[in-house]
Amino acid sequence: MKAVIYTKYGAPSVLKLVDIEKPKPKDNEILVKICATTVTSGDTRLRSSNFPPVAWLLVRLMFGLFKPKKEILGHELSGIVEAVGKVVTKYKVGDEVIATPTMLSTGSYTEYICIPQERKKGVLGLKPKSLDFKEAAALPVGGMTALFLLLKAKLGTGQEVLVYGASGSVGSYAIQIAKEQGARVVAVCSSSNFEMVTALGADSAIDYRKQDYSLLEKKFDIVFDAVGKTSKPKAKKVLKQGGSFVTVKSITSPKQEHLNKLCELAETGNVRPYIDKCFPLSEMVAAHEYVDKGQKKGNVVIEIAN
Repeated sequence: MKAVIYTKYGAPSVLKLVDIEKPKPKDNEILVKICATTVTSGDTRLRSSNFPPVAWLLVRLMFGLFKPKKEILGHELSGIVEAVGKVVTKYKVGDEVIATPTMLSTGSYTEYICIPQERKKGVLGLKPKSLDFKEAAALPVGGMTALFLLLKAKLGTGQEVLVYGASGSVGSYAIQIAKEQGARVVAVCSSSNFEMVTALGADSAIDYRKQDYSLLEKKFDIVFDAVGKTSKPKAKKVLKQGGSFVTVKSITSPKQEHLNKLCELAETGNVRPYIDKCFPLSEMVAAHEYVDKGQKKGNVVIEIAN
C-alpha cells in the first residue's frame, strides 16, 4: 500500500511517497481503508519540529530526538471498515467511520490503518451520513478542540463570543458551535475571509490588521483564541466580569463524548466542515507547502480513495 513517510525533520520536501506492507488487524482491531485525511497545523509542526524553545527539547524527546519515532503523520481520517478482528463487536465490514489515530504507531497519511475498537487515547465513531468522506475527515481535530474549549468556557445561550483567528479550522468550528448554542459571534480574521465567516454564522467581523479587538467598547463573555496568537492580558480588556479566555495553546483533552456531540451537530446540519483545498496523497508535499504559508481557510484535505 502507499504511504507518505518522513525520516527526518525539515521542510515539506522531507515527505516521501513509498510502498509499505498493508497491516493486518489484531483481534480487537478494525482495518480501515482510508478515504481522506487532512493536513493540520499539528502535522506541519511535527514535520518541521517547529516548537517554542522552552518546549523544543521535551517535544523532541517525546517524538524523536534526532529523527521522528513515528514516520507517518496524520491526525484524523475517514474511511471504510474492510476487516474486523475476531473479538470486535462495535463495527462491521462496510461501516463508514471517522477517527483520530492518536498514540497509534502510525498516522493517517496512508491507504490502510488498524484501529482498536476500544481506546484510551484518540476517538473512533461512525461517519455522519450528512457528510462526505472529505468533510468527515476534517471533523474530529478542529471540531473537538473547539467544542472542548467552548464547554470549558461554559458557553451559554445569549452570550457574546469573540473568536480570534476565526477563519482557521478550529475557529470555523467555534463560530458554528457558538451559534448553535444561541450565542452572538464576532469573528476576527482578515477582511478577505469576511464572506466565509459570515456564511458560517458570525454576526460581524473585524480585520485584525486594521483594528485592535482589545480596543473595542463591546464586552464579551468569551474570548476564544483559535490560533494561539493573542493573550489573556489583551483579552481581559474586552471580557465581562467573570468572562472566560480560552486558547488552543492550552492543553486540551477531547474525548469520545465530544466526537459523538459533533456528529450529532453534523447530522442536524448545525456544523459542517469548511474545506479550503483538496490534494491527492501523491501531492502531500504541495499540501504541506500550502499550509505552511499560514493562510489556509478552514481545512486542507488529502483524498486517498473514493
